[in-house]
Amino acid sequence: MSAKVGQSQYKSYILSDEPTQSLVVVVPERGGIITDWRIQDQKIFYMDKERFADPTLSVRGGIPLLFPICGNLPDDTYTIDGQSYKLKQHGFARTLPWEMTQQSSADGATITVTLRSNEETLAGYPFNFELNYIYTLRGNTLEMRFYHTNLSQKPMPFATGIHPYFAVADKSQLEFDLPSNEYKLKGELTVNAFYGKFDFNAEEIDFAFVNLSKQSAVVTDKSRNLKLTINYDSNYSTLVFWTVKGKDFYCLEPWTAPRNSMKTGESLLTAEPGKTVETIISMTAELS
Repeated sequence: MSAKVGQSQYKSYILSDEPTQSLVVVVPERGGIITDWRIQDQKIFYMDKERFADPTLSVRGGIPLLFPICGNLPDDTYTIDGQSYKLKQHGFARTLPWEMTQQSSADGATITVTLRSNEETLAGYPFNFELNYIYTLRGNTLEMRFYHTNLSQKPMPFATGIHPYFAVADKSQLEFDLPSNEYKLKGELTVNAFYGKFDFNAEEIDFAFVNLSKQSAVVTDKSRNLKLTINYDSNYSTLVFWTVKGKDFYCLEPWTAPRNSMKTGESLLTAEPGKTVETIISMTAELS
């Protein structure tokens, strides 16, 4: 494992596994993001390099991190203890600079990135916290352990998730094994039935799968002979599928709570004062 300054304005850290010819690139100061994952020169993630280079824009690519909300709030506003606060869609973790705080090669190639509360976060989320997210590459598996520590004197409600952008050349060649056949559309309460196929001629697909029956999802890209398995722990209640017509990506996003949960309380996690809540997601990429 090595650290290097890449061609962009950000310092990047590379996790590598020689036997499987696998590598992962992490850029802590750009939202703690994983920007790249390759196996035998096969690119797993999509990346919009122009947006990535512009710090005023949110990143479209890699694995943006969602905290303390997933999705959006109506008017970007919610209330705690009678006081109103504003949070932009998906929260602030994906836009703030994180720190690289630890590296190890003892059990796979591992890096820890850390985000601590500050004046900017406290303006929209009235809790002192420390996030330690640990990325580990072992063979063709990328494991992510997320530690959320409450440094406040009152219970800290939150949602967390990831927004991975997977590269795809031909969406019609994708096959899905998803943990639910029920989904909600953005902004709607109705539960719809899913019959195993997406209409990729639609301008946008934004399905939030609910009532998950298992803790994994599998996507097979027949055009690349690539099988991708996403595993997540029981904290994750929602799996969002999102894509846009004409773009070479699809997103499959485990969320611990659905949109607007900071208002409704649905599936919110809570860290008690001085305590840490851990959540885990892993991805395995297999080439045949």
